[in-house]
Amino acid sequence: MSGTWGKVGQRALLVAALLVSPACISAGGTSGAGAVSGALGSPISLSIGYQPYYTQSWSGVAMRGKEFWRKYLPKGSTVNFQVGLQGAVIVNQLVAGKQQIGYMGDMPSLVATSKRGTRDLRIVATLGIARDQCNVVLAKKGAPDFASPEEAVKWMGGKTIATPTGSCTDRFTQSVFKELSVKPSAYLNQSIEVISSNFENDRIDGATVWEPIASRLVNRGLAKRVATGAAFDESDAGFLVMSKELIDKRPDIVDAYLKAELEAQQWVANPANAMELARMAVNQTEGYTVEDMWDSMFEQTGDGNDVSNRMPFIIDDQVQELIKNSWSFLNQVKVIPEPQPIDGIVQDDIARKVLADTGAKFPIEVKALPKSDFKK
Repeated sequence: MSGTWGKVGQRALLVAALLVSPACISAGGTSGAGAVSGALGSPISLSIGYQPYYTQSWSGVAMRGKEFWRKYLPKGSTVNFQVGLQGAVIVNQLVAGKQQIGYMGDMPSLVATSKRGTRDLRIVATLGIARDQCNVVLAKKGAPDFASPEEAVKWMGGKTIATPTGSCTDRFTQSVFKELSVKPSAYLNQSIEVISSNFENDRIDGATVWEPIASRLVNRGLAKRVATGAAFDESDAGFLVMSKELIDKRPDIVDAYLKAELEAQQWVANPANAMELARMAVNQTEGYTVEDMWDSMFEQTGDGNDVSNRMPFIIDDQVQELIKNSWSFLNQVKVIPEPQPIDGIVQDDIARKVLADTGAKFPIEVKALPKSDFKK
């Protein structure tokens, strides 16, 4: 394995995001780079955490690369985008008051909103909801050619399977194994780096990972994609999280930024921008090729799932149900102590107003594309 892949894989371990230690969180509230100040309409300096290593949050990649925010924030405003190589980085920065906005998957987003005793954070918009962004089941390269996703998952009974415990992949894997009565001989909590190494050395039979990691492993011939959430109607989501302080003190900034986010999502969903988006993602990460990135968002995988990411922008009924189920899972695995979502963790009233004011037609959908559309 290359040194770059080891570095990226280790840092990409999402389970760390779910086990955020209070000892790592400053009690200083909103001091420092994340402090909110200024009168309505005045320029602001924003610190934003985002995850280019998680395909579903790529509106953040587009926002950084295309700078849509310049069109909407008060003149003179500045935005500092900070790469979160894992969810823990963004969760810690948000809770410590060093960032005001975060682009994250559903699990770290919910963990962040559960820290209200330290800092009040709210989910303000949906980055997307999908069935094959975090729910990707891989089998070792020597596995049989399966007739169906169900057959592939059943094959994993009595086998050695790995995934980061407490992550969106863990939630999906446990759900599908229960549905099909599959009992692996070993169900291992492993980082993406270890999973990659173990596939290469034939030490595991299967694993569940997220994009773009899945595409990278498949493109290097280390594993075979055998199932996704499309076959089991299981979804995952990404969210835009903001501090309640920003929402309360600078609603003008929240409104402006959400208008920019809306435009970023529309840009991502335009197939004419697919190659540019993939190249942006490569430029904002390490260890991936343009093909890895393009495949992770746009490849037609043959599982009957022609929509790689559905973007409702607001927190609609489907997303609300996912939040409820995901919170319950995090409670069951003892990551979040409260059995029910904390009141008010979703605050999408400004997003709903922005959507209504623009007259934009949502949800928009990122469509899977034929591989012939990929141009090196």
